[in-house]
Amino acid sequence: MAEKKITEEAKKRLDNLFESYSIIADDTYVFICDMKFDYSRWSKLLVQSFELPSEYMYAAGDIWEEHIHPDDRQAYHEGMEAIFSGKQAGHDMQYRAKRPDGEYDICTCRGTVLKDENGIPEYFCGSIRNHNERSQIDTLTGLRNQYGFFSDLQGYIRNKTPIRIGMAGIGKLTEINEVYGYDAGNKILQLFGRFLMDNVSNRGGTYRMDGSRFAIISTVQNEAEFAESYEDIRARFRKGVRVDGHDITLELNAGMLSLDEFNVDDQTVYSCLNFAYQDSKINKHGDLVAFRTELTNESRKQIEMLHAIRASITKDFNGFYLLYQPVVDAATQRVIGAEALLRWKNDEYGVVPPDMFIPFIETDPLFPELGEWILSTALKDAKKLLNYVPDLVINVNLSYAQLEKSDFADTVWHTIEKECFDPKQLCLEITERCRLLDMELLRNVIVTLRAGGVRFASDDFGTGFSSIGLIKNLPFDTIKIDRSFVQHIEEDEKEKRLLNNFTEIAGIFGADVCVEGIETAGMRDIIRDYGIHSFQGYFYSKPLPIEELLDKIKCGTDCFAK
Repeated sequence: MAEKKITEEAKKRLDNLFESYSIIADDTYVFICDMKFDYSRWSKLLVQSFELPSEYMYAAGDIWEEHIHPDDRQAYHEGMEAIFSGKQAGHDMQYRAKRPDGEYDICTCRGTVLKDENGIPEYFCGSIRNHNERSQIDTLTGLRNQYGFFSDLQGYIRNKTPIRIGMAGIGKLTEINEVYGYDAGNKILQLFGRFLMDNVSNRGGTYRMDGSRFAIISTVQNEAEFAESYEDIRARFRKGVRVDGHDITLELNAGMLSLDEFNVDDQTVYSCLNFAYQDSKINKHGDLVAFRTELTNESRKQIEMLHAIRASITKDFNGFYLLYQPVVDAATQRVIGAEALLRWKNDEYGVVPPDMFIPFIETDPLFPELGEWILSTALKDAKKLLNYVPDLVINVNLSYAQLEKSDFADTVWHTIEKECFDPKQLCLEITERCRLLDMELLRNVIVTLRAGGVRFASDDFGTGFSSIGLIKNLPFDTIKIDRSFVQHIEEDEKEKRLLNNFTEIAGIFGADVCVEGIETAGMRDIIRDYGIHSFQGYFYSKPLPIEELLDKIKCGTDCFAK
């Protein structure tokens, strides 16, 4: 026990020793105890993770003992008694420590006693390794990694500390790797990470996330300062960096959000941040995009809704369901397919329109899990339709978050086998947004699955700058023309010429054409003269629950055309 209150001089020595140990701590939590005063300093991250009273504590061993699992507490207590009584010069033990959520993490604690010049125990120094956490240091840049990011973010949320969070990334790093080599790409990541740390370390933490993305958490910057800092950084790297004798210009993308409300978890915050970043990358040419979370009733409801939707994925997909919009043969008007469309609802928010949550949720790390559920559910429902339309093809939309996973093709095959489904009657739809993926990776996925019979469609053709590039480089079975190109085709000659050009392009690559957005008989009659294979739109049917679609199919063709 402490003899008296620690002196300022003793506390200064304790701090110096703590800083020295922290330099070599790697991914462990350091603690230093002045044994004369029984006064300790513990790692701030450990204090936050387990909600200890403070970094500085008297009788820290007793406080920590309250967090240890009851079955492990006696051994821990005896070990600490042996150290403070001088019977042991250190310890190496493993125990379970309780987190704030009530779960236990397995920890290894190693410590040693340092004696003064007279041989009297002076300090008990050591470290605690949490085996439930991965390393929080990125080996390439030396920055804290995404595990460190989430650990810190959780602490800010628990403590209700208002923060500003930014995410910035280097555009087209894959192309840089291909032209200059991966060693040059790694050097660029190191340079960019070092620049961020040097310029924002006094205003917040800097983290290396996945790929070419970095994050910043700050408690002091306001949005205007964030935006100004980003533009300065952007201008700096547009001038180029010199790597291995080459001057390489870098384009950046960035998203940010201000966190002032704390009724959300860290993963929802990350998804909002990632959504803003992707908007910068895809739609805003690298301009900073802020995810708006101001304390208005509307914005609060939005983020709470997104939190509820995301949480549904972890709760057996409760609230998610599929609707199906039929695809009809342009010549015979017979139903030949159906597209599975994701929806979500609950008692509080009702039915949420897909454009309000799908762009957000498809950037989430959990989306591949949801995508697997969508595919499995669609195949189950499709088997009901096959009883009445044996040659029907079910269409399922894909997100780039699914496609970039290395085991995506295996997941598709596993689902097909589990549902005993004929792969020839499955068509996977890829949107123009998938241009963000490595083209060779995407091609390998498509070729692998097509070899087993799975079909592929290019969705929303014409809506992006790289649509033609996609169908030139990837083997599609169907090109789906977006409704925006045929809305006024009954009176607009330009739309007719565009449609003719699109069908000619599809013909060059041996793909069928499906036109979306058919709303009138006049549109149908004009468009089918262009050699179109199939139609989809409200003229035939809005998206329907599977049972309603079954009922209409049983009625025959007349139940679809108005």
